[in-house]
Amino acid sequence: MTKTTTPVRYLVVPTADAADATQSARFGDRTILWGPQEEHLGRASRTAPGLLLVTQVGGSFQHDYPDVKPLLDHGRHLVISSADRPRRRSNNCWRVETLRAGTTVVDVAAPSAARVDPAVAALVAELSPTSYQADLTWFASLPTRHSLSTGFTTALDFAAARMIALGYGVTRTSVTVGAGQSQSLIGDRPGTGGGGVVLITAHLDSVNLSGGPAANAPGADDNGSGSAGVLELGRLLSTRSWRHDIRLILFGGEEQGLFGSKQYVASLPQAERARIRAVLNMDMIASKNSAAPTVLLEGAQVSSSQMADLATAAATYTGLKVETSLNPFASDHVPFINAGIPALLTIEGADSANGHIHTATDTLNFLDWALAAEILRMNVAALAGWLEPTVTIRTRPRPAGSVVAWGPGRLDVFVVGVDSAMHHKAYDGTWHDYESLGGVVLT
Repeated sequence: MTKTTTPVRYLVVPTADAADATQSARFGDRTILWGPQEEHLGRASRTAPGLLLVTQVGGSFQHDYPDVKPLLDHGRHLVISSADRPRRRSNNCWRVETLRAGTTVVDVAAPSAARVDPAVAALVAELSPTSYQADLTWFASLPTRHSLSTGFTTALDFAAARMIALGYGVTRTSVTVGAGQSQSLIGDRPGTGGGGVVLITAHLDSVNLSGGPAANAPGADDNGSGSAGVLELGRLLSTRSWRHDIRLILFGGEEQGLFGSKQYVASLPQAERARIRAVLNMDMIASKNSAAPTVLLEGAQVSSSQMADLATAAATYTGLKVETSLNPFASDHVPFINAGIPALLTIEGADSANGHIHTATDTLNFLDWALAAEILRMNVAALAGWLEPTVTIRTRPRPAGSVVAWGPGRLDVFVVGVDSAMHHKAYDGTWHDYESLGGVVLT
């Protein structure tokens, strides 16, 4: 370890108490404040040579440096003293950088639920935990899915057969991993002519870091959970017609350094990059690491619109607590973001509490099927908006009588006002104000 000579005084406070701070960084419901060593921040404040931000996969940094005590621990993100700076700035599993003032490393999303769309609600309701569990159980039954193993090829064959059965056109691309060769699997389903494409991705490979390439690496959560999620979302979306193309991708070489996604993005012609409306990446979605079921949406400014869509979908169709971060790291959304393509990651909250990833104990025993199902419901609801259904869903209902029931718990009432125009009032658990549908009703 090396030390720096920029002493600061710091204090961790509830975010609600940090509104007037000039040097601060927010981590969800907690904020760290800091200033010159002589600045008075309160009796609980402490000093450090400087502050560093650690972004990690699971608890990988804490595993590598168990003697480093974080000044603030927010799962995927830590703040440590610069006195504990490691000699390396990063590897495939963690990254260390200077903590910048005025940043929101993790935010807590609090969007209002949108009005439930009956067509989207019906799609969400068709999610099959049984189908998802069956695929994930099969992936995790293989001794390993290391990128260069026969187990990985077997898993790729299984996924290809599933995609073909769902009506996707399947191709495989070669992925260079060190001196070896792996593959990525791509499943395409054309839309009706919208011109865009939406990518749903995950990495199929698993790894046992301490045991080596031949060791058991069931990878149930990392990333059988995301890979089975790609197949389940592909199944759901195949039951509808969409304006834009769907592309499912299972990457190889992720655990060795994002090789599959890096090489895929590098190979894309500019015209193809321009067609991408969104990239939804899933990596570790099935371990419940906190009391409340929580998902982290991680992206960048280029994907902020898609992040907002997912947060709204979560509030409308699930009971998930949503956190967001514009600090992308160490999964297959990153190469897309680096190329200016709107991509984001959905990952279980507080993933550093999951001590089983990258080991032989990443098994089905430690999964929470209900959390995975909630994340998939959020994802498919957002995907429906990005893909755009070809069957027009009217923004204004057309009366088929004075009172119409669209579904359970939903009523629409139509009346003629004194202005001779048609007016509409809706009930979906609560009554909404009348809206004018315009026109003139002749009597």
